[in-house]
Amino acid sequence: MRIESAGNGEEEDDGINRWRGHSGDDLVVRIVYFGTPQLAVPTLNAVAEHHEVVAVVTQPDRPRGRSGKPAPPAVKTWALEHGLQVHQPEKLHDGVFEAWLREQNPELCVVAAYGRLLKQPVLDVPPKGWLNLHPSLLPRWRGPSPIQTAILEGDTKTGVTIMRIVLEMDAGDIVLQKETPITPEETAGELTVRLADMGAALMIEAIALVERDAAPAIPQNPARVTISKVFEKSHGRIQWAEPAQRIHNRVRACNPWPMAQCMFRNRFCRILRTLPIHTPTDATPGAVIAVEKDCIIVATGHGRIAVTELQMAGRKALDASAFLRGAPVTPGERFEDISDAG
Repeated sequence: MRIESAGNGEEEDDGINRWRGHSGDDLVVRIVYFGTPQLAVPTLNAVAEHHEVVAVVTQPDRPRGRSGKPAPPAVKTWALEHGLQVHQPEKLHDGVFEAWLREQNPELCVVAAYGRLLKQPVLDVPPKGWLNLHPSLLPRWRGPSPIQTAILEGDTKTGVTIMRIVLEMDAGDIVLQKETPITPEETAGELTVRLADMGAALMIEAIALVERDAAPAIPQNPARVTISKVFEKSHGRIQWAEPAQRIHNRVRACNPWPMAQCMFRNRFCRILRTLPIHTPTDATPGAVIAVEKDCIIVATGHGRIAVTELQMAGRKALDASAFLRGAPVTPGERFEDISDAG
């Protein structure tokens, strides 16, 4: 169990005064916030501006980067910078964490991408229950990778859902939901930023409804449930025999992680940006059909795809025009799949 706090007591009192001094009709709610990645930071920011965040629970520091040194989650960094108590439990269900949570005396617990499942004794602690931000239009794309999966599967719309937490993953009643289109070239990273901001605003609305005992409780339709799986590095492997639109979706879904990858000139190559071209071709999938000033046109299993930004292993990312100036490409060259052994 690990607890950290930034700043001295006077700074923390100033923070509480700010919460208490919030102008508006809604009452200040005493909240423990659960979240881990950058996606969860805008909601934490919004909740802290409107309510009393007595503690922030996040996952333990994890090794990151080539050095393998432990690095703090984005939520922890933000919380400490703003004088909030941070708690990073290794275990959630040994009784110790439940006792700690009861000591905080939260009225409500708010969750955004915490990344760990909670059991009933913990869920029973706050009298006003739990609210969770999920970046999809539930019941579509429950699970850990709703943003990437929506893009990969070609969805043209998504959104954010504020829901109650129950034991089954992402199955709680819906409180609020807001829809937004997915633009044709939008990456997972870009969509994440938009949904994080949307979710923050919607969470404030939901908390106000809970405080007034006016929160809806809309059951999810079990017939419409779809499940997203953990996104892994292997999801980034381009298969040139797939249709152009599917490859384009993969490139977008895998940006910024794990990045869509293939082989070119016997080296690993990341494909960062593309445009699908639905004109048919008889060329072998992966073959370069044409080279234009600002793109490399490659054959796929159905249609063609224009590669507009790429990155060779050990080199910086370049748009296609800059890449072609330094390493001209000729029709007939091949982009290859990464073999299973690669």
